[in-house]
Amino acid sequence: MDVLQAIVLGVVQGLTEFLPISSSAHLLIVPKLAGWADPGAAFTAVIQLGTMLAVVIFFWRDIVRIFWTWLRSLWTPELRGDLDARMGWYIGLGTIPIGVAGLLFKDTIEGPARNLWLNATFLIVFGMLLLLADQWGRKKKEVAHLTMRDGLIVGLWQMAPLIPGASRSGSTMTGAMFLGYTREAAARYSFLLSVPAVVLSGLFELRHVGDGGGVPVTPTVIATAVSFIVGYASIAWLLRYVAKHSTILFVVYRVFAGAFLLTLLTLGVISS
Repeated sequence: MDVLQAIVLGVVQGLTEFLPISSSAHLLIVPKLAGWADPGAAFTAVIQLGTMLAVVIFFWRDIVRIFWTWLRSLWTPELRGDLDARMGWYIGLGTIPIGVAGLLFKDTIEGPARNLWLNATFLIVFGMLLLLADQWGRKKKEVAHLTMRDGLIVGLWQMAPLIPGASRSGSTMTGAMFLGYTREAAARYSFLLSVPAVVLSGLFELRHVGDGGGVPVTPTVIATAVSFIVGYASIAWLLRYVAKHSTILFVVYRVFAGAFLLTLLTLGVISS
């Protein structure tokens, strides 16, 4: 991988990690269309650390407040009903499903799950689910209305994007909107919930950076830095956008991209 490819993939990661259109699918599709080598699941996981740094910096006040309130609540009973203390539990427990599934199905995720036929189908299917959630969800609940039950259910939705095409942000937003949360509340909780899962995944895959056959260290660092810059801007834009608009723009894009990819696969223009 050269510097140009690293920059392009960093931009792709930064744009698509937070928009509900699946970053992992695009990191498969873009190299395939450009005739580049598949960067691999490890590269995808590691450069997500750049976008997660963007989340941490963007929400640093919320993260620090949630962590310290949760920590103090362990020995201060009167704090246990505080939203921040409860959020600490919701985020921690909501991360368990994807952590367990990621370890159990690691080989499948890094192999068969990266099939483009499957990824294109997931782009369409989960795009339609996002549309249904947006249309049918009551969209009345805010982050303050989160419960342990809702936090765990959204955590279960976070397992879907282990297969590229589902979209982590798209899946968790879908789950939250089906539960009646507003688009902005769904997006905000989705971002906060993503931090432990993506950071742990990226750190776990760091051991593969520079391995023989893997992406070298320098392009990985460049792509990670670019994904941070673009990702930060994407968070700010998405939160403003979903506060006033539906997710139909992303649904249309997902369906078009999935159908386009299936057409290219059917015609043999690209291989899976």
